[in-house]
Amino acid sequence: MADNSKEEFLNLIKRVGAFLTVKISNLLRDLDSRSIGAIAGLALAVFFTWRLLTLPSGTQRRQHKSSAGATSSGSSTCTTADVTCSKVSTSSEYSGSQNAVKELFQPVKPTLGKIVRKRLNRGRKVTCQLLGVILEESSPEELQKQATVRPSVLEVLLEITKCCDLYLMERVLDDESEKKVLVALEDAGVFTSGGLVKDKVLFCGTENGRTSFVRQLEPDWHIDTNPEIVTQLARFIKYQLHISAIKPEGSASNIFTTTSLENFFGLV
Repeated sequence: MADNSKEEFLNLIKRVGAFLTVKISNLLRDLDSRSIGAIAGLALAVFFTWRLLTLPSGTQRRQHKSSAGATSSGSSTCTTADVTCSKVSTSSEYSGSQNAVKELFQPVKPTLGKIVRKRLNRGRKVTCQLLGVILEESSPEELQKQATVRPSVLEVLLEITKCCDLYLMERVLDDESEKKVLVALEDAGVFTSGGLVKDKVLFCGTENGRTSFVRQLEPDWHIDTNPEIVTQLARFIKYQLHISAIKPEGSASNIFTTTSLENFFGLV
């Protein structure tokens, strides 16, 4: 009686599988946006149907072989260990199929490049201050001693150079500071990606000089730590990213505030 019930169940599963196959064929012939969700659900049902059709039959074949071996040796007794082993094997395979389905329908994590393009709203030109954003140093006086590229910002910086025309700029006190900055950027590999060249690293002697650079270049985005410069440029630049620990009150709607460049792109 148990064998007949199993056969009837398998026949029912086969009929359901055939029905689902016909449904999928009909949907594929008349595909529209509303059919996509139905196809995904049917595909999942077909997958489970296939597992139900294959797993029991495989288990039955192993049981038949075990019974045949026992009969040929003159023994007709099925031990508890054999039954337990069969159940564990079936459970393991079923668990594996569940994990495969979960992985199949798991959302794909976007790459950093896609995140950068989305956050910049597909802007094509970006200007960015060096001190406090790209460099560890925060004043021109510190640049007279050394220039250090922040390791955490490097990955984002390279992605920006791939999709945008990037210009870096800073106020310096002497020519030696310029050399230190260029050497630090070169050692960090900023110029090897092909998106940024030394000619696009600009230096000036005053904060107003940086403002003038930005207005002449007319970027889609400007990134700066100076709240006065950000405020002055709000009327002329489409978007600005203000790097600051505190968001100023009354900021324009086109000014975004974040603690670091990498934080803006979700790396922190």
